[in-house]
Amino acid sequence: MTHRPQVDYDQLAPTYNERFAGPPQQEIMHALQTLAAEAKPTDARILEIGCGTGRWLAELAKPARHCYGIDPSAGMLRQAQQRPAPIDLIHGRGEHLPIPDDSFDLLYAVNVIHHITGQRAFIDEAYRVLRPGGRLAIIGMDPHGRRDAWYVYHYFPGAYQTDLARFPRWSTVMAWMTEAGFHSIRRQTVEHIVDHKHGRAVLDDPFLKKHAASQLALLSDEAYAAGLRRIKAALAEADDDLPFPVEILSEMIVGQRG
Repeated sequence: MTHRPQVDYDQLAPTYNERFAGPPQQEIMHALQTLAAEAKPTDARILEIGCGTGRWLAELAKPARHCYGIDPSAGMLRQAQQRPAPIDLIHGRGEHLPIPDDSFDLLYAVNVIHHITGQRAFIDEAYRVLRPGGRLAIIGMDPHGRRDAWYVYHYFPGAYQTDLARFPRWSTVMAWMTEAGFHSIRRQTVEHIVDHKHGRAVLDDPFLKKHAASQLALLSDEAYAAGLRRIKAALAEADDDLPFPVEILSEMIVGQRG
């Protein structure tokens, strides 16, 4: 099993929702709403892996749906419990779901697969707990190939290399899904964030906070402080007239259980 650095989400839980002060990510929400609507007209059972504070589940929850979320962080689940939406929460991990076979019509994970230790095992578990005809949707980014332009990778050395170790290639994920028995596998773009910062406005970026993004949360306090100093030094050298690129592509892979 490949060792992957892990974020302590119990520590991040109290301030985690601050990250949603950034772009609203409506494209991802629309993709999830479409999948949920297609899953079953009524009485659909939906499971989110790595539900965190319940941000996505809260918007999917409707009286005709049964929405469940699972997360390994008790702190994040406590935050999710505070939402008024009717969602059921489970403490557990994606690679070992404490759920009976053939239980759900839709299972999805948003920006989560890089946090799962047993990524291949997770695919098998998803197949097991889905009902025949149910679908698995995995949403996130693939940093391999550097299609994304994100200033964090430039000013915080090691962040990109760590992401390469954590994120599987989409081609690998699709191969795992095929091996597990999924069919009708497709890959599509669901979000293309272009939110460049300019000059000192970068210092107000919510995702520049230490615990807002896992790429920075995994850094030591010293490495994080050094990155901030690099940014401020670059600003001073450019007389505060400097672009900080933010262009990130999120894709979704969907497969159906036979």
